[in-house]
Amino acid sequence: MARDDVTMCDGEDPPVQPGDGPVPLRGIRVLDLSTFLAAPVAATLLGEFGAEVVKVEQPGSGDFPRWHATGTGGRTGQWAQEGRNKLSVTLDLRTPAGQRLARRLAADADVVVTNLRPDTAERWHLTPSDLREADPELIVLSVTGYGLTGPYRSRGAFDRIASAFAGHTFVSGYPDAPPVRSGFATIDYLAAYAGAFGVLAALRARDAGHGGQVIDLALSEVALRASEAAPAEFRTTGVLRQRVGNRNPNVVPASEATAADGRDVAYHAGSAALFPRLATVIDRPDLVDDPRFASHRGRVEHQDALYAIIGGWVAVRPSTEVVETLNAAGVPASRINNSADVLDDPHLAARGAFEMHDDPELGSLPVVAPVPHLTGTPGWTRTLGPELGSSTDRVLSRLGLGPAELEQLRDDGVI
Repeated sequence: MARDDVTMCDGEDPPVQPGDGPVPLRGIRVLDLSTFLAAPVAATLLGEFGAEVVKVEQPGSGDFPRWHATGTGGRTGQWAQEGRNKLSVTLDLRTPAGQRLARRLAADADVVVTNLRPDTAERWHLTPSDLREADPELIVLSVTGYGLTGPYRSRGAFDRIASAFAGHTFVSGYPDAPPVRSGFATIDYLAAYAGAFGVLAALRARDAGHGGQVIDLALSEVALRASEAAPAEFRTTGVLRQRVGNRNPNVVPASEATAADGRDVAYHAGSAALFPRLATVIDRPDLVDDPRFASHRGRVEHQDALYAIIGGWVAVRPSTEVVETLNAAGVPASRINNSADVLDDPHLAARGAFEMHDDPELGSLPVVAPVPHLTGTPGWTRTLGPELGSSTDRVLSRLGLGPAELEQLRDDGVI
């Protein structure tokens, strides 16, 4: 059930922003016992749409995004974004007293998010069963490397490991070079959305009278789900996908080329409808009837020659002209942007893709706005990632702990 007594990050209802509708997850209390990226970002996503998120952090250091650049419990730009809308409570889960308090906090929550390895959770008495013992209505999102069951359940995993395990790394890069990982923690963020989706489905089931449940989410399976149908294709054709660089060998032409200003441009004209548009816009309509390129099979077989022609056209024009010309002709194209580019992009600005915040410590800070955009109940940022432990006393006092007990816990290093 929703907790009607939930207080928001500033202790009061958040101010309504212009155009805001009702807050969809208002009254839902989330206890975030996780660290690193996938699981805590799942909690962040829930917080962006109104849930109160109580973030439990290790005293003195806190969660990884907070300190990875500093080695302390300070605040980085990543923490400001991924820790937003959360209440920070310091609690040493390695201690019996901290574990007991965590279970009491769980009994006061609607959802618990955890990414403890199963063996650690058992040792600390913080398994999903332990957390749900006091309240069968509780929903527990457990994010682990390989899931709560199976022979690999005790293994740890991060984005890099899940990508390697599920086949992503194997197909990433060029055929004459070692495999590479994604430049961003893509699997972690996919898992965060999968986890938030699982929580919403479980909340809906609970509202329908089915009680609480455990959401068993494995990073490795999230990565597998994002591997298209590669395993099925291998089983039916016997062909393993290999590293092919920036080209898809069966979708031609679709690749990248370097423009006159040295910037790279991505384009996609790999369908029967798009290829004639590309041929026309690069002033080579003859390519459509060229026996080498007139069919899909021909374009695949003669792709090196075709890419040389397209690359020659791109090479003598600035990247902005290439992108504008191709898109005007209905051929999808984009410059290969870096973070500085996206901050200055007029489309993203028009979409409100970044929220600008004046932070007393970090200055003027752009954070990615909540996604997806809901027209009636949009997500929004109430507060940036908080100072370490800034809500410890307030949250623990809701359990009935008085000033003397809190001071003793602090002296004992539990909080």
